[in-house]
Amino acid sequence: MNRDQLDRLALDAAYEQAVKSGREGGIPIGSALVDGAGNVVAAGHNLRVQEGDPTAHAETACIRKAGRRRDWRQLTLASTLSPCAMCTGTAVLYRIPRVVIGEHTTFMGREDWLRAEGVEVRVLDDERCIALMREFIAAKPDLWNEDIGEP
Repeated sequence: MNRDQLDRLALDAAYEQAVKSGREGGIPIGSALVDGAGNVVAAGHNLRVQEGDPTAHAETACIRKAGRRRDWRQLTLASTLSPCAMCTGTAVLYRIPRVVIGEHTTFMGREDWLRAEGVEVRVLDDERCIALMREFIAAKPDLWNEDIGEP
């Protein structure tokens, strides 16, 4: 499996999670961890609304589901949206070497920090991810502002 195929597979798994979160009434952001063979190791979605937990972002939910492991440095983390500082910090902490991002037009996270730590960052500018977030932000601006810490 080449990198393009791996990245698309990872983002597809993350996108499925984002749609699931939206259906549950949550923030439609999803994440997935895949190994080099394209196996989805874990997947998760933003659960902040569903669980009332401000730290339950998609990437952290996904990494929690991955459990205890020693192969973090062989994995790729995909997220439908550019990771915030907390999620970036989690990826940096576990030295995940590659992060695939669906889009960063609706929110620019800490891609600069990922790159500064030597993480390979790939932004796919995925139209599905962009449309999903634009529709959500237009429909629920107060919930979105709450999620990103805006008054």
